Amino acid sequence: MSIEKYAGVIPAFYACYDEAGEISEAGTRALARHLVNKGVKGLYVGGSSGECIYLEKEERMKTLEAVMAEIRGECTVIAHVACNNTRESCQLAAHAESLGVDAIASIPPIYFHLPEHAIARYWNDISAAAPHTDFIIYNIPQLAGVALTPSLFREMRKNPRVIGVKNSSMPTYDLEIWRRLGGADCAVFNGPDEQFVSGRVTGANGGIGGTYAVMPELFLKMDALVRSGKVAEAESIQHEVNAIIERMCATHGNMYATAKKILEINSGLHCGSVRAPLAPLAEADLPVVEDAARMIREAVSRFC
Repeated sequence: MSIEKYAGVIPAFYACYDEAGEISEAGTRALARHLVNKGVKGLYVGGSSGECIYLEKEERMKTLEAVMAEIRGECTVIAHVACNNTRESCQLAAHAESLGVDAIASIPPIYFHLPEHAIARYWNDISAAAPHTDFIIYNIPQLAGVALTPSLFREMRKNPRVIGVKNSSMPTYDLEIWRRLGGADCAVFNGPDEQFVSGRVTGANGGIGGTYAVMPELFLKMDALVRSGKVAEAESIQHEVNAIIERMCATHGNMYATAKKILEINSGLHCGSVRAPLAPLAEADLPVVEDAARMIREAVSRFC
């Protein structure tokens, strides 16, 4: 199986709300169109950046439906379908397959620390609900509370639909482990945006990240430079990107609220705020957000 359709820059998609705080189909479609027009490889819908933990199942379905209605067939679409119970996760998986996504993805169950055989059963049940769709493991131990292990990964690779790992743990060594154990037909995605270049050099096929959407040009440029062997040039952009991310994280409000406001400032997109209990932007945050937006414009002008 070719994993080329997963190789490249795949922004983690934001949940888009209207003024009443409900899912906005128009905002969702506009953001999807904006990112595809920038030339990204794909979209990762319904993950952490999509505030999945705080959305109802039907809201997640509505978001994915709007994305697919706008850009189906124009890029790779990966739908994160995990809920904290198997039944609803399987319903989201079946729904995603019915829309024609390229892959589904899932974190492990959170809160209870389940044994590996129970996590494997959870993932395999979700995969069985979308039997014709690729499955990607989402490893984010700092939030999920449980980490993917080599033994669990080997067990999951017995499922022929399991074709990759979105790795958001911080050690780049983890990427090397999944690359080595997975083999040539396994896609490995770098998760932490701050180490996009080092992740790609370590062996990640591409990246999925929560800040890509506010500065896709910079991540696309880094990816192109890595592909052409110009790693030092890519690293110089990475340093700028990391400074931008640090600035984005310096607000009272949640980082995704910051990202959505940056999209409004720089691109005229209206994605709303964030779903409670995530913190919205405070009035005092606006100068910081405007500064981060300026940094992005200047970096894009300088490097792209």
